[in-house]
Amino acid sequence: MRAKIVYFALAAVLVVYFVLVGSRGVLLIEQGTAVTVVFGVAVLILPFIGAWFLWHTTKFARDAGRLARELEAEGGLPVDELVRTPGGRIDRDSADAVFARRQAETEEAPGDWRSWFRLAVAYHDARDTPRARKAMQRAIALHDGKAVRA
Repeated sequence: MRAKIVYFALAAVLVVYFVLVGSRGVLLIEQGTAVTVVFGVAVLILPFIGAWFLWHTTKFARDAGRLARELEAEGGLPVDELVRTPGGRIDRDSADAVFARRQAETEEAPGDWRSWFRLAVAYHDARDTPRARKAMQRAIALHDGKAVRA
């Protein structure tokens, strides 16, 4: 719950920032000189890129949460069996062992969104965020019946 509050607070701050930047772009365009119009248009592009990124990130988080709730209802969420250091960090060897099992499970059932979801969690635990995101995107696509890129 705390993560959701932080996410939405940061998203709201970003939206305010996009509005402020956009208003500066409009002010530059209103100046009417060639240089200020070019800069104004360039400044206006930034909020659109940021809004696009924010939308896709929010959609990804919502879709991943939907899959997690469905998997939880089925009793299929991965059990936290990781060894932790006294400081609470995940032990690397433990994460690697769980990852190897999740990878083998996914290789056995490459069309199962559940195995891809669990692999994404294993990647995340192994601190490989880019691959965790790709695995989760694949799980979402498989779940929703969309074409999956190899």
